[in-house]
This record gives sequence, structure tokens and C-alpha cells, in this order.
Amino acid sequence: MVAPLSTWPWENLGLFKYLLYGPLAAKVLYSWIYEDTLKDLWCLHILLICALRGLIHQLWSSYGSMLFLTRNRRIKQQGVDFKQIDREWDWDNFIILQALLASMACLIFPSLDGLPLWNSKGFIALFLLHVTISEPVYYWAHRVFHESYLFTHYHSLHHSSPVPHPFTAGHATFLEHLVLCVVIGIPMTGSVLMGYGSTSMIYSYVLAFDFLRCLGHSNVEVVPHEIFNKLPFLRYLIHTPTYHSLHHTEMGTNFCLFMPLFDAMGKTLKSNSWQIHEKISSDSAKYGRVPDFVFLAHVVDITSAMHVPFVFRSFSSIPFSTRIFLLPLWPITFMVMLIMWAWSKTFLITFYNLRGRLHQTWAVPRFGFQYFLPFATDGINKHIEEAILRADRMGVKVISLAALNKNEALNGGGTLFVDKHPDLKVRVVHGNTLTAAVILNEIPEDVKEVFLTGATSKLGRAIALYLCRRRVRVLMLTLSTERFQKIQKEAPADCQNYLVQVTKYQAAQNCKTWIVGKWITPREQSWAPSGAHFHQFVVPPILAFRRDCTYGDLAAMRLPDDVEGLGSCEYTMERGVVHACHAGGVVHQLEGWTHHEVGAIDVDRIDLVWEAALKHGLRPVSSTVNKQDNSL
Repeated sequence: MVAPLSTWPWENLGLFKYLLYGPLAAKVLYSWIYEDTLKDLWCLHILLICALRGLIHQLWSSYGSMLFLTRNRRIKQQGVDFKQIDREWDWDNFIILQALLASMACLIFPSLDGLPLWNSKGFIALFLLHVTISEPVYYWAHRVFHESYLFTHYHSLHHSSPVPHPFTAGHATFLEHLVLCVVIGIPMTGSVLMGYGSTSMIYSYVLAFDFLRCLGHSNVEVVPHEIFNKLPFLRYLIHTPTYHSLHHTEMGTNFCLFMPLFDAMGKTLKSNSWQIHEKISSDSAKYGRVPDFVFLAHVVDITSAMHVPFVFRSFSSIPFSTRIFLLPLWPITFMVMLIMWAWSKTFLITFYNLRGRLHQTWAVPRFGFQYFLPFATDGINKHIEEAILRADRMGVKVISLAALNKNEALNGGGTLFVDKHPDLKVRVVHGNTLTAAVILNEIPEDVKEVFLTGATSKLGRAIALYLCRRRVRVLMLTLSTERFQKIQKEAPADCQNYLVQVTKYQAAQNCKTWIVGKWITPREQSWAPSGAHFHQFVVPPILAFRRDCTYGDLAAMRLPDDVEGLGSCEYTMERGVVHACHAGGVVHQLEGWTHHEVGAIDVDRIDLVWEAALKHGLRPVSSTVNKQDNSL
């Protein structure tokens, strides 16, 4: 049975819960449009305070997720995974609750609408009431919530988040936030009743309250330890992220709201809290744990650039798709793109752990279209080269190149860097061997003919050579007879006649298996027969134009079930799924292979890499696609 007041009244409303702000917004709009002066200013103030509170939490979330700034200041080294993100999805319920309670107070006491803008006495009264009433009330309430029944049925929800995060601050039950409303309401109510209330006092206290709660749950130590060495008394007046993280780790200590003084008085202060804080703060100047594997990614386009945890954590935790709420941010992202173009370097985006090994994703600060600008290629290669050399200095074992970072025309699939730096200890991997394996294993065994675009590319060549060995007829779309013949001569003599050069899409009008390695338009897709299936290894994916055909996703694999700390989706991939070139680097690292995987794909290794991936628990994503294809 669900404990009383442990669930939120609107938890089943989903996004419709924000309609609870509707009456306030409607009142403000009506007054603004139809009345000479804006009446009932309290409605506007409540909406503004709610918006600012959400902004504070979002800014703290963004800062904490900027691993390129905070990686060495993180307290708990685990990543925030999908389970925690989903549990904290409705972290802002408390803002709605307090907005409703504030609205009731303003309706019951109309005089609140006439508060002055400033009253310095109110800040003094506010501080005294906070220290003498709110702090001890919260401290003892918090200790009570750690008792057996209340912890099991209420407070355990807050502690179910293994890694503190600014959104964790708001993740609690309805009853706990009712208590918190009392804690935050006492100083403001008392100051107003004394006649010292002001609008600026309410704004300042509420926003400072949220700021400090986000600070405590940020998991990033931003308070320098030197300040406590010079002013020791301050350590009893303000908590730090390390201080509160220790409460989440051990739970029997450090209960205070913001002031450790009350833990000292209640004998619940962890004795070495400040020594741990000093160590974490001091170590921030050092480089943290060296990753075992790095996936070197790049930005696809301006809209998808916002699909990262330090923009919107919840949005990055689901597969990318264009959303309306991103449009207002497009101009800002465009300006960031220009700044990155002028001044930037490769930076860390995300990480996860797999069997005790640290895997990171770095991003080259370039967008997809820039890879096709002739004057930009040298700069892009310089960024990739610097990333490889940096990984080599750090002791990274494997670095895998994403899509355009290994473009044949750009750097020969990574060959440029390996030839230039023959003494590299880090293994450079393009991952295309596994990409080819994924595509080939999606094709049913009973298929006798395929149509291949991008046929003379690195992947196209490997796919064609592999399929012709299986006695599958491959219609290779290319205008270059020379390149076609070069590939054909690589095939065994008795298989060469299975490779057929075609120069027009019309040649595939009776072929139901299309393998797309070069972007094709809806007009070109129209030549496919009804019931055809489009496999693809082109970025960005082709438009799903034909309703009478089916479309495969980009080659990808699902990471093993024991992956830890994974909380963001890789572009359009499902949760826990990564591009095959990413997975190829993972397999290379897990197997401990010592060779570079650059340049042309070794067709003889395709089955070997595929079996190694399955052995380590990586799984194909498109088992349903095989069933679909078998029915064609």
C-alpha cells in the first residue's frame, strides 16, 4: 500500500501538469491586454520566480555536465545513468507546489501585493529567522526522515539517486516538500508579519535557497579549501558539495540544510568532512583517471549540437529528433558554432564505465558541413591529430574515429596519422570492420541480389567483396569503371562475375535490397520496387520517403548489459546503443588487439570482429529488421 502523501497529486498528468500555471498566466495576460495597468502583480511575480528557479537548476545542471570543465572536480566519479534520469524526470514538482501555496497566500492576504521593493530590515530579520528556526527545523526533520518507517516510505526516494545532481535536490516525495515549504516559508512569513517584508527579500531568499541546495547536490566541488584555512569559522556556516555528498554516501551524518554548525551541535558531523573536501579541492589541479578508450566524435548539425547533457539532460537521454523547443536556441547555437570555429579544441562530452574500464567520448569542435569545405580540411585534421597525440600522451589504449573524422578523402581513414606518427602507443581505429559486419549480418541469407550505392567507398568495397564471396550478385552504382575494376580484381576469380557495375538507379528497379552508402534523394528512392528495404551507412540518414518500403537505422550495436553510468543517447540511437564504429573501438580495446585499424577494411577480419563483439556481450540492434526482410 502506498504511504500517505508519498506521491504527487499530479504525477499522472505528464506535461499537462504545467497547465497548473495556467490561471496565473491567464490573469497576467488579461490584465496586460484589457486593463490600463497591470493589476495583481503577485501573479507575475510568482511566474517570474518559478521561471528563475527552473533556470537556476538548469544552469547548475549544465555546469555539472560540462565535463571539460568539471571532470577533475567531480566528487563521485560514477556517471548519472538512464535509471536516475528517469526517476528524477519530474524534479520540478516542488516548484509547482510552492507556486500554488504562494498563490493561496496572496489570495488570502491581499496586502502581500503591496509589499515595497526594498527594506533592509527585512533581510536582517530574514537571516535571523532562517538561522534560529529554519535551520534547526530542517535539521531535526531531516533526522526524523532517516528513521526506519519514514525513510523506507518517503526519504529513500531522494537517496535512490546514486550520484547527486542539481535535479536530485528537488527529487523527493510530496510530504517532504510540504515540510520544506514550512522551512522556506517561516523566514519570509515572519519578516512580513514584522512589517519588514519586501519584494526583493522574497526573490533573494527563494533564489538563494535554491542556489545553495543545487550547490550541495552538484557533485562538483567549487568551494576552494583555502577559504576555510584562512577563515576557519566559515566551515560551520556554509556547507560544500563534498560535505553534502558525504551525507548521500553514509546517510548517518551531515544532516544540515546549509550550516554544518547544527551537525556539530547535534553530534552528527562527519569528523573528516573538511579533510576530504580539501583533498578533492586540491586534486582538481591534477588530471583525473586516464580513459582506456576514447570515441572521437563530431557535431552533425546545429540542431543536433543541442543534444548533449550540458544543454538539456533529459533531452540528451532520448534519441535525437528535432523539437520545437530547440528553435529559440538555434541562433545561440549558431553563434557558438562560429566561436568554436574561430577558437576551440577537442573536448570531453560524456563517459561511461564498462567492466572497470573508463570509456569517454570526445568531440572535434566542427560541424558536419565544415568537413566538405576544402579550405577547412587541414584545420580538421589538425584537431584530430592533436586529439590522437593527447590520447597517446595520456596513456589511452584505443581511440576510435567517428563518421566524418575518418573520411577517406580527409585522412585516408586514419592512415594519415598512423603514417605520420609511427611510434603511437594508442591504437587508432576507424571501426568500419564492425560497421561492415553489422550491415552484412542484417542481410538475410536467402538474398541473392543487392543494390549498393557508395560502392567504391571503403565500406562499399568491403561489403561488395564479402557478398560476392557468398555468391550474392552486387549491383555496384559507380560512374568510375577504373575503380570498379580495381575492386572486382580483388575478388576471387570465380566470384568476380557477381560484381556488376551499374551507372543508373533504374538498374535496381527490381532489386528489393538496397544498401545505401551515399545519400540519395526521394526521387532516386522512387526507383526501388514496392517492399524494398533500405540498409544504410550514410550520415545523416536518408529520409524515409517511401511508405511502401522499410528503412534500417545506421549500423549500430547495443552495449553490454553491465555498462555503468551511461545516461545520454548517441545521436538518433536508442538508449544503450552506439554507432558501429564506436562499438568497433570498444571491441578493439576489450580484445586487447595491438594493431591499428585504419585505411582499407580487411575483408578476412569481418567475421572475426563480429564474433569478438558477440563474445563480449555487444548485440545487434536490428533483429526485427531481419524478420522484416525475410518476409519480403
